[in-house]
Amino acid sequence: MTARFANAAFALLKRSQIPPFPIYFELFYTYATGANTDLNAEINAILPQGPLSIETASALCERFLKISDIEDKLRAMSQMMSQKISDVNQAIDIAMESADSYSGSLQQASGDLEAGIDEDALKMLSSRLLQETRRMQDMNRRLEAELENSKHDISLLQRDLDEVRKESMLDPLTKIPNRKRFDEQFATELERMESSNASLSLLVFDIDHFKAFNDTYGHLTGDQVLRLVAQVLKANLKGRDMPARFGGEEFIAILPETSLDGAISVAESIRRSVQAKELLKRSTNEKLGRITLSVGAAQWREGDTVASLIERADKCLYAAKRAGRNRVMSERDVPGAATASDVPSDLKPPLLPEPWPIRPNRQV
Repeated sequence: MTARFANAAFALLKRSQIPPFPIYFELFYTYATGANTDLNAEINAILPQGPLSIETASALCERFLKISDIEDKLRAMSQMMSQKISDVNQAIDIAMESADSYSGSLQQASGDLEAGIDEDALKMLSSRLLQETRRMQDMNRRLEAELENSKHDISLLQRDLDEVRKESMLDPLTKIPNRKRFDEQFATELERMESSNASLSLLVFDIDHFKAFNDTYGHLTGDQVLRLVAQVLKANLKGRDMPARFGGEEFIAILPETSLDGAISVAESIRRSVQAKELLKRSTNEKLGRITLSVGAAQWREGDTVASLIERADKCLYAAKRAGRNRVMSERDVPGAATASDVPSDLKPPLLPEPWPIRPNRQV
């Protein structure tokens, strides 16, 4: 039965062209078993329209498998690892006891032989030693099997642990690095830059009028917007460049070995790519309009800290919003740009979003 559920899960993964990562396999395996009626109802409503997308699968994982609770997963894996190590230690202890017993039997037989025994006693001794040897061989075989199984199980646990570690570094919605991963990579790039005297630039992105769009069309469509921006960032950033979701509708990107001019060029490419994409309501293919980005760009200076570089890029971002949004501004353009607290209230956010044809009271 278990094999049949597993085969069904793999078939659904293949049909939907979703990579067989453990979390997606768990989703479809749960569906195949029918253990979660709400999950099955959700997937059954989607499948007639075609295979699930990886974005839909990720959203279902978040809702039904609680993949965002990384701490619980790590705790469970730690417990499993501890239990497996305990089992191995117990098997080794039993084997050592058997080895000690066998050693004692050999020593006793050695003493008997040195003292001299008759032919019948020798036959009994030989029979006893043969029995002890066979018992020892059986014990060794069981120990080898136990160690081999444990090695396999620990290997699987290690693989799953690596997956969870990677998962803990990703934003669960957009599947790009989260703030924790960004901070780690930023520190690494700064060390590399200081040793090589290379340049490094930073981009900060904010989706224009996102709150108003979210309030008008709903959070599911808002999530679609966030994923779209993340996909554009990944498509336009290459090499060691790394995008991350910084929080809410704000994204950030590290551009190692990139001058300010290069960073501005990349930012413009991203801004144009986002603006060129038109949002559709998936259930009806209804056009919802376009979104735009405001972007701030700054380059590392001698004496900078991570916080000071982010602050300068942030000032440029809010200067771009002040100047009308949907544009890139760098520290070269706004050396004394306002901080977020200086931005007028009409920029945080407006009552109605200009980029979209808003139709009030619509359900998306």
